[in-house]
Amino acid sequence: MKAADRRKAIVNLLLSSTEAISGGKLSEEFGVSRQIIVQDITVLKGSGYDILSTHNGYIIQKSPLKERVFKVHHTTKETEDELTAIVNLGGTVVDVFVWHKVYGKMTAPLNIFSSLHIKQFIEGVRSGKSTELMNITGGYHYHTVRAESETILDEIEKALKSKNYIAPEI
Repeated sequence: MKAADRRKAIVNLLLSSTEAISGGKLSEEFGVSRQIIVQDITVLKGSGYDILSTHNGYIIQKSPLKERVFKVHHTTKETEDELTAIVNLGGTVVDVFVWHKVYGKMTAPLNIFSSLHIKQFIEGVRSGKSTELMNITGGYHYHTVRAESETILDEIEKALKSKNYIAPEI
């Protein structure tokens, strides 16, 4: 894994965690030394990420990344294309959620930001281990997408619209 990809993964882990993550755990996760993790954290702080070093590990306070929620609709066969469109434009698919008429909001974290993550997700669904959350709402679902700028989010929205994945407004 390249340093830039590892740093993006570190940010995604810290943003999705509800508690501090130790340098040791991060070094184990990414197969690098703690010294490399310390260097990565320093670079991320220099890039504008408000990362605190605590006795329990690292916590991200504030992210310079932008987020937008997209309401989408597509078939299971189109899932890989949808995720690829987002990731190829520089987005991270943070989560998926649906509004169920009985259960209310049901959310699952995804943190998909690379073609490898897409492949792993698609293999998990196609292997029959599970089905996509969108299947309980007829293909309608939401994604929180994170990117470095509003411009990138605008490009992602444009790409999803061009593929007819953005759900029509009611």
